[in-house]
Amino acid sequence: MSTRPPTKKFEEYAYVLDHLPRGYPDDTRPIFKKEPIVQAVGDTYFTLLELVPRKGARFDPQESIFIGRDRRDKIDHVKRRITFEVLTASSRSELPFVIEKLVERSEQRFVDFFNNARPLTTRMHSLELLPGIGKKLMWDLLEERRKAPFTSFQDVADRTQIRNPKELIVKRILIELGGEDKYNLFTRKPVAEKEQGRS
Repeated sequence: MSTRPPTKKFEEYAYVLDHLPRGYPDDTRPIFKKEPIVQAVGDTYFTLLELVPRKGARFDPQESIFIGRDRRDKIDHVKRRITFEVLTASSRSELPFVIEKLVERSEQRFVDFFNNARPLTTRMHSLELLPGIGKKLMWDLLEERRKAPFTSFQDVADRTQIRNPKELIVKRILIELGGEDKYNLFTRKPVAEKEQGRS
């Protein structure tokens, strides 16, 4: 099951995680062959991306930048999708803060997950993929949403024993980006190593 919007296939905006004006430090190629790199995360599918900036462009951590097919002002092109392992230490440090910001901004999307989540198998419900939710909490959630749909994260917290629904969503997204689970509720499946050179 996925809560991703069904009509959109590509990220249009991304948030900057790290800017490497001289490329990766461990790149042993001659300096004239290196290119500046921006590591970023997409704002809809949470896709981890490697971007090539336009000459002279400057970036701030957590800055929102347009990466769609037209009118890119700071990005020359999207170089490739990357995995969590490729992220720099700075990117890994910024990622949880950016994900939290994106979840807050799209609260209704994730509240809808609590309202509409379905079983994955006969033995497991997709709600159970959220960290800390076991069978008892799952049944409590299902019972409460039968009474009335949840309207906000605060409503989920007020009507269940989940004290911080937003935190659970953020943790789940980070688990998926780390490739720690075979199920992807909110993200694109992490790119395979052999595909990382494709844009």
